[in-house]
Amino acid sequence: MRVNVTVNGEAVAADDVWEGESLLYVLRERLGLPGAKNACEQGECGSCTVYLDDTPVCACLVAAGQAEGRTVRTVEGLAGPAGLHPIQQAFLSAGAVQCGFCTPGLIVAVHDLLERNPDPSDPDIREALAGNLCRCTGYEHIVAAVKLAAAR
Repeated sequence: MRVNVTVNGEAVAADDVWEGESLLYVLRERLGLPGAKNACEQGECGSCTVYLDDTPVCACLVAAGQAEGRTVRTVEGLAGPAGLHPIQQAFLSAGAVQCGFCTPGLIVAVHDLLERNPDPSDPDIREALAGNLCRCTGYEHIVAAVKLAAAR
């Protein structure tokens, strides 16, 4: 089957997609967008978080066919022509990037949080990131990055 989708503002088509294929697989393997990571494949870790029609989803749980005719925005789509998105830059500045595996999903989750709440409290931040697992940082630098991004 062919899946037609708009990814990061560009209309694309993925051919020969089988019915059980995930959106995550299509993004990474067929469209060459490795930002969203393949970790748990069960929607538990948040590493594959992307926007689907402006709603954050775990791409591993979305069948590719469900994205037909819809809009997807990945962590790659957050950066602009001038460079990194302020959230991406804040993660670097605050030292919130360790191994980097969880970072793309966290950045998308933070982007969604700051779109809804531009001045979140610590509990707001921790609740918004509860669906994203990180085994390296202890989350303190991530929370600091969110605060830095919100201040910018």
